Amino acid sequence: MDAQGRGQAGDDNVDPADQWVFDPNTGNYELRLDPAGQAAARPSDRRAPGSRRAARKPGGEVGDTDTRPLPAQGGRRGGRGADEAEERPPGGRAARRSGSRSAAAPVAGPASRRKRKPKPSGRKKALYWTAGVVGFVLVAGCGGAFYLYQQLNGNINKVDVGVENDAVSDGPVNVLIIGTDARSGKGNSGYGDAGSVGHADTTLLMHISKDRSNATALSIPRDMITDIPDCPTKQKDGSKKIIPGEHGVRFNTSLGQEGRDPGCTWRTVEKLTGLKIDHFMMADFNAVKELSTAVDGVEVCAAKDLNDPKSHLRLKAGRHTVMGEQALAFVRTRHAIGFGSDLDRIKMQQQFLSSLIRKLKSDAFSSPSKLYAVSQAATKALTVDTGIGTASKLLDFGQDLKRVNIDKITFATVPVLDNPNDKATVILDKGKADPLFAMVRADHALAKGKKGKGKGKKAPVSKAPPGLVRVDVTNGGGPIGSAQETVDWLQNSKGARLSTNAGNAPAKLSATRLEYAPNQADQAATLADWMGLSKSALKKSSQNAGDRVPMKLILGKDFTAPGTPIAAPTELPDNVQNVNADDKNVCAK
Repeated sequence: MDAQGRGQAGDDNVDPADQWVFDPNTGNYELRLDPAGQAAARPSDRRAPGSRRAARKPGGEVGDTDTRPLPAQGGRRGGRGADEAEERPPGGRAARRSGSRSAAAPVAGPASRRKRKPKPSGRKKALYWTAGVVGFVLVAGCGGAFYLYQQLNGNINKVDVGVENDAVSDGPVNVLIIGTDARSGKGNSGYGDAGSVGHADTTLLMHISKDRSNATALSIPRDMITDIPDCPTKQKDGSKKIIPGEHGVRFNTSLGQEGRDPGCTWRTVEKLTGLKIDHFMMADFNAVKELSTAVDGVEVCAAKDLNDPKSHLRLKAGRHTVMGEQALAFVRTRHAIGFGSDLDRIKMQQQFLSSLIRKLKSDAFSSPSKLYAVSQAATKALTVDTGIGTASKLLDFGQDLKRVNIDKITFATVPVLDNPNDKATVILDKGKADPLFAMVRADHALAKGKKGKGKGKKAPVSKAPPGLVRVDVTNGGGPIGSAQETVDWLQNSKGARLSTNAGNAPAKLSATRLEYAPNQADQAATLADWMGLSKSALKKSSQNAGDRVPMKLILGKDFTAPGTPIAAPTELPDNVQNVNADDKNVCAK
């Protein structure tokens, strides 16, 4: 008997996922053990009349505990688990041979003394029995993607990177998504670098906001020159080995090169962005091939005819549905678009990724069959950290992240410049990257034209001319000499002649603060603009001040230098490439 197709022995045409039917009364999928057209097996039906022994709930109350998993969590083909032993009909093998379809009572004797599993809570039932578990998509290989949700523990590969965070967090979540160019794996021999053990060829940092209202995915160019820190790795024998860091090397060598594991890419991205990573997910070329097939194809758009002999992509201008090898060719192509660079390929990946998210959100969970197919395709290609290294943890993780709406997911590329010393590589554009990273660290939505949160726009406060800005500057936690440095900058660069160094503040502050009176609002607006202060840094008193009373600017520990914004911007810097996941009009050019 097929352990995944219980009750249907000998019928090779039965899809195990099709044995689950939706019960509108409970909102759950239930296992159909009977032939087509008969009612689905219900908990109350599974106790045979006249049974000498019935399952009892704690306290002596008779009940039924059905803890059988969905097909995606069943035992291996041909094997039996403890749950299956409890499903045998009365009478043993003879009854089974007679074709009895009656629901089984526990068999008397030693087999019936198995310890029953506790009845799952309503919350756990919802997680395991409904088709609404939604996760995030990750990019694979030289570009590609797949969806994460309910799966078998046996499909999940784990790497201990020395950090084990909880699956669910109350704060923002940062997930590192890595696609490798490894040739290992079925059907991958024709791709990637023949001598590579798998580099970080496609990397995204997915930031999910604290309130789960929005998400940002930063694509990191593989050929960007960066620094890789020292990296502790766990060896097969359980010992630890420190892989020495390197200065001024390609980003993609943060994985695979010199024996580096995903934890090395993890630490490299943290050093680059200043963001604390919570989890990582990694996959190879098979992810995009298998998942695109499991969802019956992903719609993509070409603004012109595309013919790339390198990736074997051939598409006429217009919209197409791609899957399998063609889907992989789409996300790997770069010679047929733009300037033929990896930056152009990133745009292809983001288009494919956005379309796949829309497909998965709208259709992938419409039936148990698709739920089963997508989970198998995804998890067989998945490697994660130990913090989300079990099915239950991944389910909790996916449930937490699924709250983000598609139109609130933004993909952006880390800004880079051509490397004057090597045309084959790029360097970080700090002028644009620093405020971009600051936005993400501050948990600001990456939506162009939206200046922060709020129910409505208020009339802007008029700003005072520089000559009327009167302020005392004190140092309450900044670098030594910050107060005088700031006064010099205000007077010489901004024309604020009425600024004064008032020495050290009486107490240390973690954040810079500007204290002002209601009749100094115009002066405060001018100074806040110069210093890059957020609204939370402005403290207005209740009474007006005299004409010659100065405002008070206390420099906190967040102060670095005058002219450097203290508050993170709320809008993307100009010319930072970005696309919204809900934009259906993006076409490859």
